Amino acid sequence: MYYFGPKFSMSLRKEKAARLKLAILDQTVKLIGKKSFADLFVDEICAKVKISKVTLFKYFPQKEDILLYYFRVWCFKRTVELQDKPREGLTGVQFLFDRMSEELEQHPGLVLYWLAYLADMKRTPKPFPVKAEEKKLLFPDFPAVTSLEIMSLDQMAERFALEAIFKKEIVKTTSTRDITLLVTSVLYGTILSAHLSQASPLKNYFRKNLELMLKGLQ
Repeated sequence: MYYFGPKFSMSLRKEKAARLKLAILDQTVKLIGKKSFADLFVDEICAKVKISKVTLFKYFPQKEDILLYYFRVWCFKRTVELQDKPREGLTGVQFLFDRMSEELEQHPGLVLYWLAYLADMKRTPKPFPVKAEEKKLLFPDFPAVTSLEIMSLDQMAERFALEAIFKKEIVKTTSTRDITLLVTSVLYGTILSAHLSQASPLKNYFRKNLELMLKGLQ
């Protein structure tokens, strides 16, 4: 069901800034291809976007901030998908595994570096902001997209876990937090093991690991 919020209009200055952030992201993705994010230099991005390093660092103070922005946009796209076509319970969990397998297939250098970046952090990094203007540019025809709250990967997993318990798709435990941690742990582990074992096709590998996990909960 769509929510039609108040009409949104953006100033020329804010639209220009939003377009520049998305251009930096787009060129980063294109430049990386299948190589690692670590092998990409800021100078390469600036050359493609035709901006100075000073301008880039105005929007992304550290190179890794582009990576955090990339995955925040990924979460935003999944949030829009779920708003447009809701999934619940275990169907939602499979949705997350399918989308992550597709992302690993298309952008292994980004996904694997993101995982390594998280492993090096002492706590979950603060979500990189996606402003209303950027949301509108990403989904110009989606109703009330600017007021849509972005769900993190953990938040999506937690919601699906709660629904799965309520629908009795999971019966071995009623701890939403335990299931959320299990889902995200298996998802992260599947990303790494898929890379190390050169698994193919990835979607089948991800689904197999998900099925093995669910057998212990049903």
